[in-house]
Amino acid sequence: MTNHSNFADPSLLDAMTDIASRAAAAIMCVRENGAVARTKSDSSPVTEADEAAEAIILEGLARILPGIGVVSEEAAAQTETFQVPDPFILVDPLDGTREFIEGRDEFTVNIAIIQNGRPVSGVVGAPALSTIWRGAMAIGSERLHLPAGMIAKDARDRSPLRTSAHRSGAWRAMVSRSHLDPATETWLTRFSTIERMDCGSSVKFCRIAEGKADVYPRLGRTSEWDIAAGDAVLSAAGGVVLTPDGEPVRYGQVARNLKVPSFIAWCSAADAAKYSTV
Repeated sequence: MTNHSNFADPSLLDAMTDIASRAAAAIMCVRENGAVARTKSDSSPVTEADEAAEAIILEGLARILPGIGVVSEEAAAQTETFQVPDPFILVDPLDGTREFIEGRDEFTVNIAIIQNGRPVSGVVGAPALSTIWRGAMAIGSERLHLPAGMIAKDARDRSPLRTSAHRSGAWRAMVSRSHLDPATETWLTRFSTIERMDCGSSVKFCRIAEGKADVYPRLGRTSEWDIAAGDAVLSAAGGVVLTPDGEPVRYGQVARNLKVPSFIAWCSAADAAKYSTV
């Protein structure tokens, strides 16, 4: 596949989906054989599944988008110097490694194309759930039932995703199972009634895109590759991912070492405008 000046391309999204699905199959193979975890220099866990998935993704991206720079979590862990072109691709080959190690199903493969500091297309694959969420600006978002290793054209069903503003009743808030912090707890008190849903990985963005949740605050630091693909899916479905002061999250921030200090993912811009000032 040749270089794309227009990344909102259904054939490109299919190609990214196929790569994520192959990576998902590699992850599930490691899971079935028993993953052995190690600890990286930043104290986060890593397994051979992370590394196998990353190798597949990097090879696939080099083939379908030659010349487009890639920043991937495991490769980035080996260096403190980032050179980020525009456009570029952010990859987390296995988001939710803790969930993966603990036998939960909320781990994902994340691939996002970034242009002018924002995700223009992205794929989130949940290998254990046989699900792919994907989206691109000007195309929209959809959920595919796609067992690991299958290609996009063989998806068993496709569901378009479109968010809507919160209507009434309790706010359904996605919260991180592993990283819930006091600042986020305090932020949640702005809503009179909250239904909390604990979850790992970028699945949280996808639940909002599906209409199964309304908001996901994360007021602790995270890495850009953790959230870019989820941002792409949610934004293309009609939601927004903003900083606490209401600005879109920007990616490729080398001065911050590609870290995001905090963000809130919303089901709609209208709700963000209303409740950010509470």
